[in-house]
Amino acid sequence: SEPQAWPPVSAQAASLLEEAADLLVLHRDFAAAVERCEAGCDSLGGPGTGTGPESSAEVKCSLCVVGIQALAEMNRWREVLSWVLQYYHVPERLPPKVLELCILLYSKVREPQVMLEVGSSWLRDQANKSLPEYSSLLELYLLHVLLPLGRFEGAEELVRGCDVFDSEQQLAFLGTICESRCQWAQQEEMHLAAEEQQDAATETVLGAVSQKLLTMLTLLRRALRSMSSHFCLLPYKKMLLAVFLLYLVVVRLDPASPTSLPFIYKLVQLFRQAWAAVFSPIHRPPIQD
Repeated sequence: SEPQAWPPVSAQAASLLEEAADLLVLHRDFAAAVERCEAGCDSLGGPGTGTGPESSAEVKCSLCVVGIQALAEMNRWREVLSWVLQYYHVPERLPPKVLELCILLYSKVREPQVMLEVGSSWLRDQANKSLPEYSSLLELYLLHVLLPLGRFEGAEELVRGCDVFDSEQQLAFLGTICESRCQWAQQEEMHLAAEEQQDAATETVLGAVSQKLLTMLTLLRRALRSMSSHFCLLPYKKMLLAVFLLYLVVVRLDPASPTSLPFIYKLVQLFRQAWAAVFSPIHRPPIQD
């Protein structure tokens, strides 16, 4: 029998899917590929309810897969989850292939926490539990989201409450969780030991620097004390008085005036006395009248 003809909207979306795949793989034009995927998803509208390989749901899933790969190639992986959810609205309606690709992508870029709530919501949905991909997605969620984040109790609850695993599979997964917990504890101990060594080294360096600084400050204090004790012996009052009188002579008095001569004579005598007190006889420079 001849294959059933596609509806016009699905045919348009399939054509855009083909263009997007060519742009992604052959031409490496990732931005144009994302544009084609967006146009195809917009033409399909809602999540889609078809079941055949030619259904709108299958085409929409393929468009999202191509779009995710194009965004990742442009290093725009932070936009992937929000970009996908604008076409499926809630995490529970994500196709298994899209959810798998998102988990692997965010695990590769070491951001598994992005998929923590999304994956949990998808796995709790009763309709998704009947899908054949459920067990593989549950295993993927355990290994790439819960265990890298150290969510061991949540992982154990999820495995024990899962009906798709038999007792042997449950024991295998619980053993994997226990092993991952031990590795996590060892890494934490090594990390704490490294931090303690770094803190001890920092304290040692700071202690040596503090000791050197304290020594320098002690020497500086002794030098200042010695200088202050030396300068305290100098006749500061006489020197200040001489400087003040010199200021009065130069600025306020007229040296050519006869009334200024006695005052200037006393000033010279006072300046000589201060000079003799400051400098020793050996290093005293000659003073001329």
